[in-house]
Amino acid sequence: MDQNVIQNIQESFMNLSKAQKIIAEYIINHYDKAAFMTAAAIGNQLNVSESTVVRFANALGYAGYKELQRDLQELIRNRLTTVQRISLSDELNNSSEFIEKVMGKDIENMRKTMLEIDETNFNSAVESVIEANNIYILGLRSSTFLAGYLNFYLNFIFDNVRLIQPTANDIFEQLAKIKTNDVLICVTFPRYSKRTLDALDYVNTKGCKIITFTDSGLSPAYNRSDISLIAKSEMLSFVDSLVAPMSLLNAFILAIASKKREDITPYFEELESIWDKYGTYNESNNTKNN
Repeated sequence: MDQNVIQNIQESFMNLSKAQKIIAEYIINHYDKAAFMTAAAIGNQLNVSESTVVRFANALGYAGYKELQRDLQELIRNRLTTVQRISLSDELNNSSEFIEKVMGKDIENMRKTMLEIDETNFNSAVESVIEANNIYILGLRSSTFLAGYLNFYLNFIFDNVRLIQPTANDIFEQLAKIKTNDVLICVTFPRYSKRTLDALDYVNTKGCKIITFTDSGLSPAYNRSDISLIAKSEMLSFVDSLVAPMSLLNAFILAIASKKREDITPYFEELESIWDKYGTYNESNNTKNN
């Protein structure tokens, strides 16, 4: 839908049936919970049929209830407090299939990411990083770990990688020298850090390219970026699913490495000799009992 789903419900309210108005009022007042309820669950909650809930979605212009649910989830993704997120996991916590449900959600995020990824944007992002004079990486809060992972491997490939960190030097001071021919790689997933968004606004004044890894076209970082790569991270509770974002970053790193193979092979050969000489890795197959 082109407009806010709640606004759409409000504008359509007078044209709904009596039962559909009951559903509309519930969603408007409890959208944070309704976004993660099935059509059957909403029907049971309100004593209406599941088919009535589906027809309600149709009346709003959706092909089915899942499309309405998806827009509700996107709308609230960054609005839920940690306490609200925990309350959404009651069904999960009461399940005897805890592992299956958690890992099943990760698999679903992976599948959606694979089906929806824009390969043209992906390839353009790879080329932009390769051509950049300097590469800056930014990721705060829960995205810190993803940014650090990306930084670790890109430093094997390039000499011009800088990880922006919330240290004594403010992030804006660390970004002050960014130039037109540089690139900023931003990693941001719900709940989106306001500091990250402020940094994107600042970098946009510098004229350099911004590549963002985020979860949706509705992400506040999306319109602040030149290229956005979408990886699904639908929540289970206060913990976000970062499996698909990590996998997309892996693909991104490997795509860059494949294009830089001739440049990095001698470097890795030198590293292997260093690692072997100084015993960086345990190569022994023998184990000792304590």
